[in-house]
Amino acid sequence: MKRPATPIVTLSQGQLIGQIEEDIAVWRGIPYAAPPVGEGRWRAPRPPVPWHGVRMADRFAPAAWQSIEACREVGGGDPGTFCEDCLYLNIWAPAQSDKPLPVMVWLHGGGYTIGAGSLPPYEGRALANRGVVVVTVNYRLGHLGFFAHPALAEEDPEGPLANFALLDQIAALEWVRDNIAAFGGDPQNITLFGESAGGRSVLSLLVSPLSAGLFHKAIAQSAYTLADEPLSEATARGEAVARHLGLENASAAQLRALPADVFWPLTSPLGTGPVPICGDRVLPQPMLESLMAGRQHPMPLMIGSNSDEASVMGVFGVDLAQQIQRMRRDHRLGLALIRMLYPGVRGDEALGRQVSRDMAFTTMGFVAMQSWQRLGQPCWRYWFDYVAEAEHATYPWGAWHGNEIPYVFDTLGTILPSREYASLEDLAFAARVADYWAAFAHLKPGQTVLAGPLPWPASKGGADRLMRMGINRRPGFKLERRFMRARSLLFKRVMKQHVTL
Repeated sequence: MKRPATPIVTLSQGQLIGQIEEDIAVWRGIPYAAPPVGEGRWRAPRPPVPWHGVRMADRFAPAAWQSIEACREVGGGDPGTFCEDCLYLNIWAPAQSDKPLPVMVWLHGGGYTIGAGSLPPYEGRALANRGVVVVTVNYRLGHLGFFAHPALAEEDPEGPLANFALLDQIAALEWVRDNIAAFGGDPQNITLFGESAGGRSVLSLLVSPLSAGLFHKAIAQSAYTLADEPLSEATARGEAVARHLGLENASAAQLRALPADVFWPLTSPLGTGPVPICGDRVLPQPMLESLMAGRQHPMPLMIGSNSDEASVMGVFGVDLAQQIQRMRRDHRLGLALIRMLYPGVRGDEALGRQVSRDMAFTTMGFVAMQSWQRLGQPCWRYWFDYVAEAEHATYPWGAWHGNEIPYVFDTLGTILPSREYASLEDLAFAARVADYWAAFAHLKPGQTVLAGPLPWPASKGGADRLMRMGINRRPGFKLERRFMRARSLLFKRVMKQHVTL
């Protein structure tokens, strides 16, 4: 089936006109929920408002309120304009297909405070060329996405709500389930994938009772082991935010009357953390606790992290060398044990960098792998360690947090600044990585080996396998058994007490 030159789809809300770009049909700025403004602020998203006539879907919608400087510097690019009316998604689909295609729904990262589905690294054309339908999603950020206050606690008769950003993601998945067939997608084959806060969202939705049945496969990139914020602590912070804004004993109406742009500039201790809130209807129990108990929705999982995830610690003001100095002062025996696990690593900066990386990121993949094995579900675990040829001096420790994204989307050659320095070898490696992600989306029930440059078997049963993507920052793929197992076993035992910001 070939789409017309101007792709038109008919939905229950109305008709949409997209564009054809190099044999890919694209629809931008599709509302998947009603604007969460006025009485809709800090409520579950409502169905999108129908429109009359034909709606042009040729430009990205506004992003959620955030720091444009922070997003440009560390979030993936310029998010454009901001608005509280931000619940929109974007779709890329092959212009021609003979059958319903797998769907990949992307949740962007940014610590739940920055980012948008429209950022250049998330351009879905190259993945769509691999026979999938790609969806990128905006969701509420910061205090508009995560907020608790006594004035809001009793509003929902079914129980408290605080994770409004996760509710947005659930609403987007419901919209995809109900509408994606009109874009050539298979509503029974949806892969949810995301990076950093997006990866953490994937894991949170895997244990949320409200998301059951909305997706069928999951990919968590660089999800971290920080504990969820208890609802009681979030409520206390919400009260402090209201007082800071001049509202002692605030009512719900007073809170909703505050301008939308007063929240995002707030910093610690009034700012929101890079984790969801546990104790509401979305996350009744902490995500890590639920995973360790095997209470997740059963489905295939891909999970992994990068070789220099500690690069993100600077964003939160963490002094990596100081972490080791503190252990030397307070936990000398613990430091001695850690040194045994990191032979050959010299200097507090280098050791702190690797320990922080493994406690906060590497161990998350190990914990998930073990949990999936207990359920008898296949899990593919990876370690991304490729650095573009021209960037070896810039990234001496390995692949930074988020560096895998333009490889996953195969956008390395189209976005700045990488398109100015990417070599043919870099571009070829990016294409191979994207092939693995697309192969996962095409995964058939019962399939346990992913096709690619190297056949990639799942860690099922008692197997402990990991795919290295990049070897010492150079191109290559290698399967390893028991990767960092001793470190991961130790950090799994202590991460709830020691992984903090």
